Amino acid sequence: MLLLLALAGFLAGIQNALAGGGSFLTFPALLLAGLGPRAANITSTVALFPGQLTTGFAGRHRVAGAASLSFPALVAISLAGGAAGAVLLLATPQSVFSRLVPFLVLFATAVFAWGSFLRRGGGEVRHLSRRASAAAQFLIAIYGGYFGGGIGILMLAALTLAGLPVQAAGATKNVLAGVMNAAAVAIFAFSTDVHWTDALAVGAGAVAGGQIGAWAMFRVNERALRIAVVAIGVGLSIGLFLR
Repeated sequence: MLLLLALAGFLAGIQNALAGGGSFLTFPALLLAGLGPRAANITSTVALFPGQLTTGFAGRHRVAGAASLSFPALVAISLAGGAAGAVLLLATPQSVFSRLVPFLVLFATAVFAWGSFLRRGGGEVRHLSRRASAAAQFLIAIYGGYFGGGIGILMLAALTLAGLPVQAAGATKNVLAGVMNAAAVAIFAFSTDVHWTDALAVGAGAVAGGQIGAWAMFRVNERALRIAVVAIGVGLSIGLFLR
């Protein structure tokens, strides 16, 4: 089973480097390993965190503030929201979270599909105000600390609406994703829901996969990967609703 988890982590690392959505692979793998939904979610977050750090570090020179908010302000908002989401998750009874999971997965799948295939740029752009941008980032960070599926797409949409060009928004959201999950991981590290052996197997695979993903970034059909992620999300949602 540990080899299966390492493989899931490896594929998730490649997926995150290329198109995002790696948790759609690690979350069901951890469920198959016998973890409950909340433990699988928390363990997946902890396991994928090192890969997020390396991805964010690679693009650190392109980060920027948005809507008159400095980058340090966005970092502070992301830390606070990520911590709040993590605390909220730990305070959610296992039975309640189990009932919420199918809806969370379906929502994350819909967000990923929208960002991958339906969202269009161009035309007249209406920028978010400073207050609206701060509120959007805080809410996204809470969601990121609580569940996290689709946060990259949500942040990319919010940061571009706040006026950042796409490349700067992409680099900034990678760093902020690591920041909000750093707050969550710092809290989750003290939780009994973390299955450390499973997390290490997934994490080792994810780090290796991230390196392969970086190499393959311009050699793999990204659209096919995104279609695969959406298909996995839809299948997982149906399976969870039928449980």
